[in-house]
Amino acid sequence: MTRSLQGKAALVTGGSRGIGAAIARRLAADGAAVAITYSTSKAKADAVVDAIRTGGGKAFAFAADAADAAALTNAVGAAAKALGGLDVLVNNAGVAHFAPIDTFSLDEYDRLMAVNARAVFVASKAAVPLLHEGGRIVNIGSVNADRMPVVGGAVYAMSKAAVAGLTRGLARDLGSRGITVNAVQPGPVGTDMNPPEGAFADRLRAMLALARYGRPEEIASLVAWLAGPESAFMTGACLTIDGGFAT
Repeated sequence: MTRSLQGKAALVTGGSRGIGAAIARRLAADGAAVAITYSTSKAKADAVVDAIRTGGGKAFAFAADAADAAALTNAVGAAAKALGGLDVLVNNAGVAHFAPIDTFSLDEYDRLMAVNARAVFVASKAAVPLLHEGGRIVNIGSVNADRMPVVGGAVYAMSKAAVAGLTRGLARDLGSRGITVNAVQPGPVGTDMNPPEGAFADRLRAMLALARYGRPEEIASLVAWLAGPESAFMTGACLTIDGGFAT
């Protein structure tokens, strides 16, 4: 670890578990003070905060359902206040629901789009006035924006394609302030939402050039680079990290 984020302040939405928790821990290890949001997993959020503080870092957790625009906006403001500013926003909160379109309910559609796409807009809108010059926005999308090899994933793919489009547009909007906006598009990664074992995992693993699921820490490493000084000339990029899933 190079402590390349020393003195920086970062907010990770959906940071209580899985990829989000790994990102929060990695940014803290690189020197950033970190805030996370969570929806229902308070105990897991507290565990992430406690681990960072035990390691000598500064961390906070704020309850905010990503589908609730007012709660998410308030959480961004509260995080910036607690951290003494904001340098990095990682839009990580996400949900998944797969079903053929003829059985995909409108309620499920609205929830999926609210969390996976609208929340990225909401959090970014709230953060932009608070971000310091040269800040970073990193959006966690999915390789499924480019490849959907299973039945029932159309709406999920749509939500993640929206993230890619917003990323490119925001990069243009914020470039004059030196703020970079990039997306990370993971392939299959082992989390409690996407376990690396079982029949479905075996099916996906067969599509991977590396023949294994990714680890949350591997996604966090790419996010940390995008959040740091070495990526200053990269913006508007959608970076796929998928073990060859889309190859």
